[in-house]
Amino acid sequence: MLAVASVLLAAGCGDGGGSTDARTGGKGGKSATAGPGGEASAAPKPARVEQLAKSAGCKPDFTTEVDDYRQAVCRNSKGKFLFLDFISMKAQRDWLETAQMYGGVYLVGNRWALSSSPTKNMKTFRSEFGGTIEENGAFGSSPGAASSPGAASSPGAG
Repeated sequence: MLAVASVLLAAGCGDGGGSTDARTGGKGGKSATAGPGGEASAAPKPARVEQLAKSAGCKPDFTTEVDDYRQAVCRNSKGKFLFLDFISMKAQRDWLETAQMYGGVYLVGNRWALSSSPTKNMKTFRSEFGGTIEENGAFGSSPGAASSPGAASSPGAG
């Protein structure tokens, strides 16, 4: 739990849907839905941390590899990135619920999530991988509505 808390200070997260196993790259999944005012793609593609990092043009530096999720960071001329992939939808939901306490902006897909600074990077990823851009309020504040790219910034990722 300490590892989750330390990373959450650096970025924020949302909620996603789907039934594809991010580690096996299996097929399947539900369409993403957005909250009030949010934007979503039709069907988020499954992705692993390595695929997300390759698309960003950087090599993932793994900070956490546990039974239910993997997390990596990278930085390049495009910005700073936090990538996660999850073994199950339950693991993703659990992580996202914990992340909500810390606030932030996330692109959430089919058993994966990412955060980036600047947040405009998330729009590029959404066009390639799908997903929903969501903003969560920090603990003690009212949660923000799902947002479109660039509408808010992630406090820890900026």
